Amino acid sequence: MDLIRMILLGLMTVSQPSLADKPLNFGIVPQQSAEKLANQWIPILKYISKEIDQEVRFATKASIPLFEKELSKGAYDISYMNPYHYIVFNKSNGYTAIAKGKDTKIQGILVAKKDSGISTLQEFEGKKLAFPSPDAFAASILSQSALAKKNINIDPVYVRSHDSVYHNVAQGNFVAGGGIYRTLNAMRTDVSDNLIVLWESQGYTPHAIAVGPHVPQDVVERIQRAIVTLDKEHPELLFPLKIKGFEQAKDSDWNDVRQLFIEE
Repeated sequence: MDLIRMILLGLMTVSQPSLADKPLNFGIVPQQSAEKLANQWIPILKYISKEIDQEVRFATKASIPLFEKELSKGAYDISYMNPYHYIVFNKSNGYTAIAKGKDTKIQGILVAKKDSGISTLQEFEGKKLAFPSPDAFAASILSQSALAKKNINIDPVYVRSHDSVYHNVAQGNFVAGGGIYRTLNAMRTDVSDNLIVLWESQGYTPHAIAVGPHVPQDVVERIQRAIVTLDKEHPELLFPLKIKGFEQAKDSDWNDVRQLFIEE
């Protein structure tokens, strides 16, 4: 009986795959539609999969709040997340940054329809403005904070994504909305050409590519190596993202964002 038990336990151990045998889920913050994100990221993830000899799967959610719920559960092995998400889920779930956009800072912007006649932020007083979600760091948090500091009262309406903000403002559904330059520059020109930037924030450390604490260090190192060499090996894969490349990152790179919330 003991021999049979040992054999069965051995078979169970062999049959349980390690993380290295499983696909890795790469969660992308839904600043844009799932279709657009898939078109932008899947070619990159295929390259990373080949480089690390392990499948990396694209994952996102329909809205930023739903994405946040997945992060809070530690559902993603790897994730591209905004700076606010990073400082929150680094602390609560142990996500650790391995890369960030090269030679860039993230800035919040407020855009209005080009032919709206609006030229000052004071004209937003009492108006409805479009934002992606409450916790979109640059598009919502920075821009709303700037308006509040100027004693400009607005009615924020959350429309789920950056692209939806731009479409709604261009169509005249809102007088203005919050976004960031990268997603604005990635919009179709028939939308972006109808918008004007009325305000921009100072720059902060951009989005993080971070890994969960359960991912083995050797796998982390292979992922990081593949990501930071993308601009040299396959720069064409980065063009749809409107990112020049990625560079190695460390947790303290986001201390500027942490300090912002301490001050407030």
